[in-house]
Amino acid sequence: MLNHITIMGRLTRDPELRRTGSGVAVASFTLAVDRDFSPKDGGERETDFIDCVAWRQTGEFVSKYFTKGRMAVVSGRLQIRSWNDKDGNKRRTAEIVADNVYFGDSKRDSEGGSSYGGNTGGGSSYGGNSYNQNPGNSYGGYTAPASAPVSDFAMLEDDDAQLPF
Repeated sequence: MLNHITIMGRLTRDPELRRTGSGVAVASFTLAVDRDFSPKDGGERETDFIDCVAWRQTGEFVSKYFTKGRMAVVSGRLQIRSWNDKDGNKRRTAEIVADNVYFGDSKRDSEGGSSYGGNTGGGSSYGGNSYNQNPGNSYGGYTAPASAPVSDFAMLEDDDAQLPF
C-alpha cells in the first residue's frame, strides 16, 4: 500500500511548536494551496487550507526557519485522526504528517527582493534546502542555509549545443 502526498503552498500563520509530555517536539502549521484549475465561470481559483504536523527535528526545523507567508513544499503521508470534541461528538480530521519540508522560495523572495537567480549580493539564498525526517547519512539529512553562492554551477547560454543530452 502507498500513502504519500506532496503539496506546495504558503503558511497561513507561524508554525506552533509544542512538546509532548516526554519532550518530543511537534510543530503544527497550515498551508494555503491553490488548486490547479479555475472554475468554469472564469472566477478565481479556489484555495485549500491543509493542516500539517511535523515531529522531532523536522518540527524544530519548521519552527525555526518558516514564518507566515513563506512558500513550503511538504512531503509525507495523509493521516485521518478521530477525536471527541468538548461536547462528546466524534470528529475526524485529515492532516499531513510531514517527512520532509523544503523551502519553496528563497528568503529574499519572501522579503520582497529579487527572484531565484542565485545569490547576487548580501543575504542568503534558501531555495532547495530542507530537513529530511528519514535521513540516510550521518548528518541527519539537514542542509544548512547557504551563506555563500554555490560555485559548482555555471549558467548555460541559450545555445542547445551546451546541453549534456
